Amino acid sequence: MSLSMYDASIPVFVRMLGNLSAILEKAVVHAETKNIDPAIFVNARLAPDMYPLAKQIQIATDIVKGGAARLAGVDVPSYADNEATFADLQARIAKTVAFLQSINAEQINGSEGKSVTLTLRGKDINFIGQPYLLDFVLPNLYFHVTITYAILRHNGVDIGKMDYLGNK
Repeated sequence: MSLSMYDASIPVFVRMLGNLSAILEKAVVHAETKNIDPAIFVNARLAPDMYPLAKQIQIATDIVKGGAARLAGVDVPSYADNEATFADLQARIAKTVAFLQSINAEQINGSEGKSVTLTLRGKDINFIGQPYLLDFVLPNLYFHVTITYAILRHNGVDIGKMDYLGNK
């Protein structure tokens, strides 16, 4: 059985965003238990030249909503990037999951050879559908979810590999 573009995208995106949401829930509990201002986590970075946790989540959600929309041939939803709390970030994740779940298999399947162009840092980058998904969207999603995990773990939140991978 072959793996469809839909199966390699939407369910994976939704699962990883669900895992990300669960990790954030543990961070909230940790902050409450240890009497830590949650803003410390939301603004935390692994290194001074890296984006803070909030931006990591913004990018993770942007990459999957953009990837799904481009492959499905629909408009990419625009978000304000103004999340400042765990509740804001959870709402962004939920809004992204709802968008992803609005995309059906018929919209994504067959996009393997589709031309995809996006502008990054003022430069157009051209992809073909399958390499766009496998070589750009998925690695970016995993990177930004991993960095979010690492920021929280570095700051003492009790999370482990199974939190990252999820329960399924």
